Amino acid sequence: MNIGWNGSIIRQEEAVISVYDHGFLYGMGLFETFRTYGGKPYLLQRHLERLARGCESLGICNSGWLSENVLTAWLHQLMEANSLTDAYVRLTVTAGEDILGLPSGNYEKPNTLLMVKSLPGPNPSLYQNGRELALLSTKRNTPEGEVRLKSLHYMNNIIAKRELAASGAPAGAEGLMLTKEGHLAEGIVSNLFFVRGGRLYTPSIETGILPGVTRGRVLELAPGNRSAGIVAEVKEGFYSWSELIEADEVFITNSIQELVPVTRLRDLTGTSKMIGNGQAGPLTTELLAAYREDTER
Repeated sequence: MNIGWNGSIIRQEEAVISVYDHGFLYGMGLFETFRTYGGKPYLLQRHLERLARGCESLGICNSGWLSENVLTAWLHQLMEANSLTDAYVRLTVTAGEDILGLPSGNYEKPNTLLMVKSLPGPNPSLYQNGRELALLSTKRNTPEGEVRLKSLHYMNNIIAKRELAASGAPAGAEGLMLTKEGHLAEGIVSNLFFVRGGRLYTPSIETGILPGVTRGRVLELAPGNRSAGIVAEVKEGFYSWSELIEADEVFITNSIQELVPVTRLRDLTGTSKMIGNGQAGPLTTELLAAYREDTER
């Protein structure tokens, strides 16, 4: 497998990160995960803007060279080198080498990695029959700053993933974390939405969740479906598990799997409840169609 390394393309076994890289020592780094459609990265500019904001807040300099045009050209070269026409993409920026200890200045020489792999195969059943969402006892940790960054410090998510694996939830289930106050937060690798009484709800960024790029696009697309009489209002706020289990529809979002219906909810006792009729609901279906249409533009 070939990977991108600071603008070039090399074999993966040739890529070396220094033991003094603060991405390794202290988790000082960020990443973005996205995918291509017809070879074109979707919503790339939004991913790069989020990455740039994160780099600024962490004092990681010189990430400005990652313009949309430059990264797209680099990505196409990497995909060709790996014989891929479409790809699951991870872009990582680490802080780079620095002292053994906590620095007070900016990181002047970050490292940038670009990695690709094949996308999951088509699974139409997933988007019709949905998946289970299991409540976890692992709480969503609070972000280190004002807004959660997609940082290299992913311990909270990994602990949640291990809890899910040991919970007895079926294969393919996603895990749901709450805040320490008991508010709905987000999945291990997803943002959460639910529909009730003709309204679309999602946890507020103020709960400490990641401001997902796909989440943001869904919030923009949803009002466009009002003409169909499906959505009267879109609300971001603080919600509870008891409100979620009364939902008419539930779905989760991420950049790789788009919008995935949740058709069963599992609580901490292992009790599972069907959502709606156990199939993707009308709003979820409408929004997924609108999202996919948007990827073709």
